[in-house]
Amino acid sequence: MLLLRPPSFDVGQMVTVAQSVEPRIVVPVVAGSSPVGHPFAPSRRNSRQILCKVGLGSTVCMMPFFRMVSLEETIAYKFRNPLLLAEALTHPSLAYETQRPHFDNQRLEFLGDAVIQIVVTEELFRRFPGFSEGRLTKLRSRLVSRVALQTYATAIDLGGYLLMGKGEEANGGRQRASTLADALEALVGAIYLDAGMPAARKFLLERAESMLLALDEAPMEQNPKGELQEILQSLSSAGPRYRILSQEGPDHAKTFVACVEWQGRVLGHGTGSSKKEAEAFAATDALTARKWEESVVGSS
Repeated sequence: MLLLRPPSFDVGQMVTVAQSVEPRIVVPVVAGSSPVGHPFAPSRRNSRQILCKVGLGSTVCMMPFFRMVSLEETIAYKFRNPLLLAEALTHPSLAYETQRPHFDNQRLEFLGDAVIQIVVTEELFRRFPGFSEGRLTKLRSRLVSRVALQTYATAIDLGGYLLMGKGEEANGGRQRASTLADALEALVGAIYLDAGMPAARKFLLERAESMLLALDEAPMEQNPKGELQEILQSLSSAGPRYRILSQEGPDHAKTFVACVEWQGRVLGHGTGSSKKEAEAFAATDALTARKWEESVVGSS
């Protein structure tokens, strides 16, 4: 059972929210009246708190109504079962600090991770029909990495909505990359349980839209040497070989010229302020020129 209480109300004025027969739907009832709409409909001016009791335990969490409504507005999704949202926003540090049994977002994080993987995998499979398994895997890793998930979470200020212990918050928990990534996964898991895969897919792809557009424009991995090696070793057991052709200038401002060779053929040249940079530009030049295709055609 949920107990909803504005700070100025006494116990006798509490609003009771009864769990309906369907366990995934929470319907608020005020003083014996008929069910009303969304559990978080009260005005922002009341800044009401939600006290959650789960099962037979003594789990308690508190969050202003308007904050949850604000997040729903930001993500353009309204939960049918707001307990799922409360769970997704509850950091494990809260239970540790209060020393009370308390749900947290770790189980939803586990579920959300799997949902994110399938949504992104399906989207990449559809967008890039000509890409190999290895290349699709690399693209997926860019979209589901901790940095990517943190970016999605930061865009909706997810850290500001989290329920966490004071110690965790004081140590920068609301901005920590791992915390934000975990919370984003938990939120995806909550949406999936609340409304299924279509809603979870819509939410996630909207968050990842800018990264997906960047992949459309430049799907190649930002590692030209690795990309070149993968291509060449798919054609032959021999990999590319890099040589520094020259270096000029004083020690503090040297310029290096490199070339990349494969099967006795020069595929590209590059110039940079370090050997590594020169080799990377040589690989980029080779990927643009694609001279290995001439060798493959000539030997066939």
